[in-house]
Amino acid sequence: MNTAMDQFKMKKILIVEDNPDLVFILTCVLESLGYAVVSATHGSEGVNKAAKEKPHLILMDILMPGMDGREATRKIRSNPETHDIPILATTVLYKEPDLKQCIEAGCNDWLVKPFSKQDLQGKIQAFIPTSSTTTHCGNPAVLV
Repeated sequence: MNTAMDQFKMKKILIVEDNPDLVFILTCVLESLGYAVVSATHGSEGVNKAAKEKPHLILMDILMPGMDGREATRKIRSNPETHDIPILATTVLYKEPDLKQCIEAGCNDWLVKPFSKQDLQGKIQAFIPTSSTTTHCGNPAVLV
């Protein structure tokens, strides 16, 4: 049951990304948009954090060492507790067959790197509402 307090809770986004600089930039941008952020540095950690944190959205890097983003997405989709969490692939892969593989793995949509703050915000808004909270992280036009 949703309470009046639930509508004021920050929506949580999980970043699964092996590039620490990109994690920092995405965290700043997402916090400036009013989201709570948690992160994981590889696929298996992302699968575990998705189950533990129950984020409202996952930003999933596809090319990571060890368990890649497609395999992590399949594992998240196979868990009844996490299978409904929206997943956005964030990838340098831009050819149609590569993006199709992301969707087939269970991603809801994708963002091709580099992407802008506006592109990111638009994709997120398709799945969760935006808050107007701001932080001191600035306003980079291009994230990656």
